[in-house]
Amino acid sequence: MRVYISADMEGTAGVTGVLQTMPQEKQYEAARRLMVAEVNAAIAGAYDGGATYVRVNDSHDGMRNLLLDELDPRAELVSGAPKPLSMVEGIERGFDVMLCTGYHGMAGSAGTLAHTYNGLVHTARLCGSPVGELGLNAAYAGLLGVPVGLVTGDDVLRAETEEILPWARFAQVKWAAGRHAARNLPHEQALQEIRQGAEAAVRGAGGMRVFTLSGRPEVEVTFLNAAQTGLAAICPGSERVSPLTVRFAHDDYRDVFKAFRAMITLAGA
Repeated sequence: MRVYISADMEGTAGVTGVLQTMPQEKQYEAARRLMVAEVNAAIAGAYDGGATYVRVNDSHDGMRNLLLDELDPRAELVSGAPKPLSMVEGIERGFDVMLCTGYHGMAGSAGTLAHTYNGLVHTARLCGSPVGELGLNAAYAGLLGVPVGLVTGDDVLRAETEEILPWARFAQVKWAAGRHAARNLPHEQALQEIRQGAEAAVRGAGGMRVFTLSGRPEVEVTFLNAAQTGLAAICPGSERVSPLTVRFAHDDYRDVFKAFRAMITLAGA
């Protein structure tokens, strides 16, 4: 049983402010320890559920948050940035299930620290439906036949998960009380919820569906201002459909996903 974990930080219990998520800030080291504790809980739960191999992809910011000597030694770590596939780097056919820890709500939602890949995105739509990082990443996993079995984060993300991945387990570790505030579970209780969720997800992986797109793969990204949109529209194959929105469509979602990454990177140039 091969398990893949995509580990973000903003959805971690106790993480509620931007300064906690930035490596150059004093509050970051404490948040980093909370993040690795939740990832380790997911790894432990995965092995409780029958995992034989676990690969963790550090998926936050510069993607060097998880220290190898603090990670459960049974897991392999993918770290560093930029990575071609960013939050899903290292996923491949042959994994039985994907677990998403420390995730957060999509840009434009009321979730704590909600955004979609960077702070320039106002809205992202996949085949016409609003999505966040969870939907974009789940679609890539689904392309490879890998179901998402567990998601952890706040109540806003829970609703998002139930909408697009109703079969997935959800370990809710906090409730959004504003963009920079949340009511958090006690640390040990959050870890227990994640471990139990991961165990159940791995045990039930064989009966889970994969996330599939309806129709030809297409992403639309609405940015915060027209300058960002103009830069994003440099991406070959993209189409500027309004002053703030760029669209990219292709028969292969791999190219759509990479184009999305290229557009949001260009927008910040």
